[in-house]
Amino acid sequence: MELQVTPSVLSADAGRLSDEIARIPSADAIHLDVMDNHFVPNLTFGLATVEAVRRCTTKALDVHLMIDQPDRWAPAYAEAGAESVTFHIEAAEAPIRLARQLRAQGARSSVALKPSTAPAAITDFLSEFDSVLLMTVEPGFAGQPFLDLVLPKVMVLRNLIAAANLDIRVQVEGGVSLETIERCAEAGADTFVAGAAVFGADNPDAMVRALRVRATAAVDRLIAAAEGR
Repeated sequence: MELQVTPSVLSADAGRLSDEIARIPSADAIHLDVMDNHFVPNLTFGLATVEAVRRCTTKALDVHLMIDQPDRWAPAYAEAGAESVTFHIEAAEAPIRLARQLRAQGARSSVALKPSTAPAAITDFLSEFDSVLLMTVEPGFAGQPFLDLVLPKVMVLRNLIAAANLDIRVQVEGGVSLETIERCAEAGADTFVAGAAVFGADNPDAMVRALRVRATAAVDRLIAAAEGR
């Protein structure tokens, strides 16, 4: 599966989002973290901002809802043109119904798990999702240190997907950088959300490319080892 780097604009200049997005032409998608100050202790932006971003870029939008009542609010983000909408399993009342509704609206259905939530929480209905996001920090704020304790869960999830012969992306978000992305790729992640590492760099687009190179190199080493090369 092709590796993807999807920068989070949570670490970008909020007053210049259009310009900031234009600085990362190599990004595979734009990651938008919506927070409501209830599910997580931070308030970012909502539907109006996502709609504005939709108007300023043709890149795919990957919306991550860190909010209460995603069953009520998530469909509107699909209607706004988001190619992928992620909701938290800890917040959803009817995750299967919501995943199917998002797919019916033409969006990829994605579910997110906090660091303390085990992949077993979604095992029985894993096939309902196109992507699973494992948080490698506690959700709420950018710039937190990476939690290595989540990597075994990435491995477990990847094995569950392989055992079921499913085509599901494994995404990680939080503390992803040049220092951590290789470990994420080795554990089985294929989609990497990086915020501070990208927008804190002198050349954000060069950082996107460098992150992808690091992740690809890690996967290539695994393949070579498995083949005995």
